[in-house]
Amino acid sequence: MNVNLTINGQPVTVPKGTTILEAARKAGVHIPTLCDHADLRRRAICRICVVECEGNDKLIVACANAVWEGANVFTNNRRVLEARRTILELILANHPQDCLSCIRNKNCELQILAENVGIRSVPFERTADSSPPSIEGKTIVRDMDKCVKCGRCIEMCQEVQAIGAINTFGRSKQFGICSPYGQALQEGPCVFCGQCAQVCPVGAIYEHDQSVQILEALNSNPKRIDAEIPVSLAKGKIIAALRQLGFKKVTDMAASSRLRDHEFLKELDKKIIGDSQGKLPMITGCSKGVYRFVKHFYPDLTDHLVNCEIGSSVVSIVPCIALKYDQDNIITIGELERVIKLAGIDLASLPEEALDPVDLEFPPTLSNLSQKETIRGFAQAHKVMEEIQKGECKAQWIDILSCFNPTCPWASEIAPIH
Repeated sequence: MNVNLTINGQPVTVPKGTTILEAARKAGVHIPTLCDHADLRRRAICRICVVECEGNDKLIVACANAVWEGANVFTNNRRVLEARRTILELILANHPQDCLSCIRNKNCELQILAENVGIRSVPFERTADSSPPSIEGKTIVRDMDKCVKCGRCIEMCQEVQAIGAINTFGRSKQFGICSPYGQALQEGPCVFCGQCAQVCPVGAIYEHDQSVQILEALNSNPKRIDAEIPVSLAKGKIIAALRQLGFKKVTDMAASSRLRDHEFLKELDKKIIGDSQGKLPMITGCSKGVYRFVKHFYPDLTDHLVNCEIGSSVVSIVPCIALKYDQDNIITIGELERVIKLAGIDLASLPEEALDPVDLEFPPTLSNLSQKETIRGFAQAHKVMEEIQKGECKAQWIDILSCFNPTCPWASEIAPIH
């Protein structure tokens, strides 16, 4: 069933149940938002998307109200624009004005909103308490002074990942975002998947950037080391830049993936024939955060965990913050981008270069990759862990991926080992 309405004088027809925000987007009308995110449930917290509807005395939020037959919606009249500006000024009043030194400078949704609305000064005084940034698990940084209380991180942590390491406290002016009991993330259930940082619209949660230290280490190390990068990120100019930075060889990370899988298959062989302690199904993960997850939520299943440590001096370039947790030889793609800029390398002027070849052959194993069930995200992992507890899991190998990144080196299909 369709609904007919008018947005800024333009007739629009959409299915029943469509929100005003969705209807506006279909009509090509932009309504700014801050808390809205395509992958998350709408919470209607920021109020930036207010609109006026004929016959309604109060402004309503477009993201949380469905259209109705004959609705006449105004998204850009004087009343709406003034209200939207005031809401944004109130948010900015408690937000640090250090955009130039912020890691999200030029990539901040709040900054873009302020620019689009034309805000050059804020008439309100700061009322929020100030607190210094904190580095959590050597992986992410929380700067709660910059938090706009949009709730995206909570939705990701509690609903999408089902971890519950971030929550809210207080009401009205005292409303805020916190960890349980205000403790450090590493003291609670956090698995450092980094998904909260992926959805944060500002610089309140972000990866712990070590680009300066990385460049200093590369410049001070006389011995050139090798780097590996997922083929999905291995563009010709990126490969050339890595060699200019001092890496000797640059290889496809699929080789490490195959080595990793081979080591796990050998361990699975031992478990199946009874030469290794531990129970089936074997549980592995893409990051150390996965092992933290099992130990915290399912301590009775820790004897299913297998962690084959593969010693390597190779530096891995990865797209995911989760892989950085408790590891020393990991550089995220964001850090690499900043290192390239710090080193003064002009990517556009570099030639296209190819990856160095890798020739790996492994002896056959009794087990194969068809016995592996790959789980994406921790909400799904909870369900599988409960199946294991009930004895209902049919797989012999459960491999848990912390995130949903399609460029994850562990997420792609790996060629059979032979």
